[in-house]
Amino acid sequence: MTVSFIGKKSSAAGGWGALKSCGKRLLESGSPLSGARTMLKANQPDGFDCPGCAWGDPAHGSSFEFCENGVKAVSWEATEKRATPDFFAAHTVSELKKLSDYELELNGRLTHPMRYDVASDRYLPVAWEDAFAEIGQVLKSLDSPNRAEFYTSGRASNEAAYLYQLFVRVYGTNNFPDCSNMCHEASGIALKHSIGVGKGTVLLEDFEKADAIFVIGQNPGTNHPRMLGDLRRAAMRGADVVVFNPVREKGLERFSDPQDKIEMLRGGATEIASHYYQPRLGGDMAAVRGMAKVVFAAEDAAVAAGAAAVLDHEFLTQHCTGLADYRAAVDATTWAEIEDQSGLSRADIERAAGVYMRADRVICTWAMGVTQHIHSVATIREISNFMLLRGNIGREGAGLCPVRGHSNVQGDRTVGINEKPPEAFLDSLEKRFGFDVPRQTGHNVLAAIGAMLDGSAQAFIGLGGNFARATPDSTLVEKALTGLKLTVNIATKPNHSHLMPGDVSYILPCLGRTEMDLNSLGNSQLVTVEDSMSMVHGSAGINRPASPHLLSEVAIIAGIAEATVGNAVVGWAALADDYDLIRDHIEATIPGFEDFNTRVRKPRGFLLRNSASHREWSTPTGKATFSAVALPDATVHQQARKGGGRFALQTFRSHDQYNTTVYGLDDRYRGVYGERQVIFIHPEDLKAIGAGACDRVDVVGDYADGISRVAANFRFVPYDIPRGSIAGYYPELNVLVPLGSVGEESDTPTSKSIMVSLRKREAA
Repeated sequence: MTVSFIGKKSSAAGGWGALKSCGKRLLESGSPLSGARTMLKANQPDGFDCPGCAWGDPAHGSSFEFCENGVKAVSWEATEKRATPDFFAAHTVSELKKLSDYELELNGRLTHPMRYDVASDRYLPVAWEDAFAEIGQVLKSLDSPNRAEFYTSGRASNEAAYLYQLFVRVYGTNNFPDCSNMCHEASGIALKHSIGVGKGTVLLEDFEKADAIFVIGQNPGTNHPRMLGDLRRAAMRGADVVVFNPVREKGLERFSDPQDKIEMLRGGATEIASHYYQPRLGGDMAAVRGMAKVVFAAEDAAVAAGAAAVLDHEFLTQHCTGLADYRAAVDATTWAEIEDQSGLSRADIERAAGVYMRADRVICTWAMGVTQHIHSVATIREISNFMLLRGNIGREGAGLCPVRGHSNVQGDRTVGINEKPPEAFLDSLEKRFGFDVPRQTGHNVLAAIGAMLDGSAQAFIGLGGNFARATPDSTLVEKALTGLKLTVNIATKPNHSHLMPGDVSYILPCLGRTEMDLNSLGNSQLVTVEDSMSMVHGSAGINRPASPHLLSEVAIIAGIAEATVGNAVVGWAALADDYDLIRDHIEATIPGFEDFNTRVRKPRGFLLRNSASHREWSTPTGKATFSAVALPDATVHQQARKGGGRFALQTFRSHDQYNTTVYGLDDRYRGVYGERQVIFIHPEDLKAIGAGACDRVDVVGDYADGISRVAANFRFVPYDIPRGSIAGYYPELNVLVPLGSVGEESDTPTSKSIMVSLRKREAA
């Protein structure tokens, strides 16, 4: 039986706790000395890109460019444990399904390609050539390429992702469900509408020059810890860090930098947030609208007094359109609406707006706390509106910064993993390779799941990731996968997606980011990634592969492609043996990659040009565009407050987790140890429902589609969170996220806007 201990929370993020955690993970890997040497090459010009987050690397470099979660990611990949054919022979799939995500991946690295055997309910080893041949045979047997779904996780390199999209389009479909659909899709859509580019506009160096940094709906301490170093340095030089986050997060309050010897020896820490506000779930748009209302009022007062303008009129006139309509929308929004929806007082919002108006240069960053709501696109456009008012886009020390998750999720989209690709990109592929490129819009994640459920999709190939645990509505997703003719998972470790086999099912083990990738001549292959700041840089593994039977992602894709579509259009084997050739194709078909092979071999790589950062707006009007939509009719929190014992639930990560990978069962920043089935709740809400800390409940989904959704046996943890809101970890709570509840325009699951009720369990 798993036992949880609700203990003392860390007094600060980082510090000795981070160093202790790093040492623990290196020891658990079975090769601590090798792991420590490996970490010295993480995010270095002559090393590999960390397989964790997509935070940028500084241009000036450092001896140590990794964080606690980077150590976890690397040691998890570089473990000495192995999931060999003997492991699979000893356990049926039915037995393995009883393991938790943590217990399953703890068995270590996959070593051989495996094929599911229905009769024995086991995975059996198979030769690579046999695997490729049967996968190709099934794909060719489908009556339409659109009956296959090709998923991509953000860990795939640019070279693997480009080859993948090329294969799939030669095959004949644009069905590219990918992890972007579940995280920052809303950011890309909103920014494209607003500034003409679906990416952030800042460089890492801009954090060194900003006077104020607004951090909305994100938890850097767990999700991208290296960002804390940049926030710490900004705070130390006097920049304001204004946080809007429903949950009090230790990493946003205080940070002790393990690389600062004096701070560590003194046991000190640096205050990060100068201002910390806790809006209600879904209330960020109202909070930003309120700040804009304060800015407009200050502008009116300045005009009346003959004082200096608050708005940047020159910028607004030259570069923007739609300001008058936006001003009208702001004026029409009452303070009562703003306060009720945001959960913040007018005084708090005025203080935050005061920081914005006093600062000459402002950066605004956000993550999935903003993007996973029904109205996420509107919220991000509101953030863009707010930043445009004082010209805080397209100049040093200022700009928009959506903080991406996985290490190359942005790069995968750049090189063509897109179910709705730009026509110019398709034209360039057609010209370069001479085949009829499919033009029909393909499936995103939710459309792919729907197609699997209704039988119109019959095959699934996953390039990395853990599709079954990353997606919403876990029970329905399992039904979708097990009803297919073919499931293929390219992976480094066993995960629950592998335990939901179709009629034919393969696990294909690939090299990890830390491992050497040698071609037929014995030369080390270089891959590339793109970080959140649009920097493209090289990555070359240094460790011996976990098994001599592993292939690179590129080689696996090439093998499947050759078996499926042949070599008439593309010589797949040659590309798999020389990644420079793939980069030549990228250079020829995607703007910004000129002289790719030369530039990527320079320290820190090169920057992909972002037109908006140069105040060039690729919008229909040629200008940055204000949005003038009203606030949502009601947020999930407002609906929960109507009574009936309902709560607004958000899912998030523990500190011992990255995406669906669970490294351990502790969450020391939140004071939770030894268990993941916990629900964070305000102490007064506990009293109101007659419950106490550590009581257990079933969490019951409340979505009007006739489907019963229950997450059973969760333990209460009193926490500083707005009343009426609760929180807990994914993937355990993904069973409660309905497929039918998605973001407007983005189709992103609303994992931060789940309506639930709590059902008490009888004491054991």
